[in-house]
Amino acid sequence: MTEASGRAAAMRTLIEARLRAALAPTDLTIIDDSAKHAGHAGAGEGSHFTVIVVAEAFAGKSRVGRHRLVYDALADAMRDGIHALAITALTPAEQQPV
Repeated sequence: MTEASGRAAAMRTLIEARLRAALAPTDLTIIDDSAKHAGHAGAGEGSHFTVIVVAEAFAGKSRVGRHRLVYDALADAMRDGIHALAITALTPAEQQPV
């Protein structure tokens, strides 16, 4: 494992731990999108992520409120490594069956 892929794996693990602790999601998908941003400002392995979070904690919250919950859970990671984060935040009732 290279140092860069090690950083990406560590960041992914951190994201998962923080979101699970803060939101108790019933479903959580984390995608490292960093490779799509090579050459862009802030690009680097483990710097761009998409998260799809399904949690009852989002019930009754606006889209902005849901995103705020995710950002609050990842506040230090946003300062120290995550350059960009795309968020899909759903309640279990809103989740489409796969």
